[in-house]
Order: sequence, then C-alpha cells, then structure tokens
Amino acid sequence: MAVSWGNQVLGAWAWLVPLAVALATFGSVNGLFFSGSRVCYVAAREGHMPRLLSMVHVRRFTPAPALMFTTAVALVLVTPGSFNTIVNSLSFLGWLTYGTTISCLLYLRMKKKKNLPRPYKVPIIIPAIMLLASLYLVLAPILDHPQMEFLYLFLFLLSGLPVYFLFVYFRCQPRCLQVATLHLQLLLEVAPTTKNAD
Repeated sequence: MAVSWGNQVLGAWAWLVPLAVALATFGSVNGLFFSGSRVCYVAAREGHMPRLLSMVHVRRFTPAPALMFTTAVALVLVTPGSFNTIVNSLSFLGWLTYGTTISCLLYLRMKKKKNLPRPYKVPIIIPAIMLLASLYLVLAPILDHPQMEFLYLFLFLLSGLPVYFLFVYFRCQPRCLQVATLHLQLLLEVAPTTKNAD
C-alpha cells in the first residue's frame, strides 16, 4: 500500500518509500537486539538464567555473553524455517506472554488493592483492552488456520516451568554448569558485576 501511494504521490521519488521501510526495520531490529540482550543480562543477574549471562566484558563493559546468546537464539530460529513461520511463531509467543503478564496485573490489581504500592497508575480499562487484544491475536491464527506448530510453541513455553522450578526455585546448580561458566568466563574475558552498580 505504501509503495502504491509512493508511486501516485511521489512519482520519480517513489523509491524513497521502500528505503524508508528498510531503514525503519533495521532500526527496530537493532533496538530489539540490544534490548533483548539486556533482558537476558538482567534475568541472569536476578538468578533466572545462567550466571554467565550476567557478566560483562572487562574492557568494553558490555554484556557480551548475553549479546552472543541472543545472536545464537536468533540464528537457531532463522536457520530451519521460512520468514513467515518465524514471524507467526514469535508473534504467537509474544502475545501469549503479554496476555499472561496483563492478566497477572489485573489479578493483582483486583486481589491486592490496598497492600501494594502503586508508583505507576493506569486506568483499569487500558489493561483490559490490551488483554482482549492479546487474546484475539493469540486465538485468531489458531482458529483461522490451525497448525501443529502452535501446539509445539505452547508446549515449548510450558517447558519453562520445570526449568524454572529446578534451577531457580530449588536452586539446583550442576557442577558441569559451574565448570562451563568458569571456562567461558576466561575465554570471553568477562567478569561478574555488582547488582546495583551505576
């Protein structure tokens, strides 16, 4: 649609529309890459991911292991499938996660009204609308064109529960993971950070 509009309105300058879309896409992916690695970094600092991901490079002060982990996950996702499969999978998982988060927010808002501090206040209609939108964006593809991939993705998401309980809740730290962390720390030249460093 944007290209058609560009041909009608911009004439010879219509090539600017695809260029602008490509630049916007590059900027968005660049921001997601760096913010996604920071999410891994903070989750590891809080004990929800392997400790190695919470370390930073000793000279550059960047979370190099988290950046490498994000890159490896992206390559694994890109390698076997088509672009449409990746977009559908990530959008399904993303909106399922957003919907779960928003439903937890609504639950806490209803059940724990007086006990929790509220530094950031939002009218309850906004999370309710977002929950309905996320439900639609999760259920519409399943009802429109059911595929086994959606079941696999849902099972993949549920597989995080035993991993969470084993490694985070019960704090099970296998010896091989500790040895691997030490060797990778030396190889990547990374060191642990303090939790509240500025």
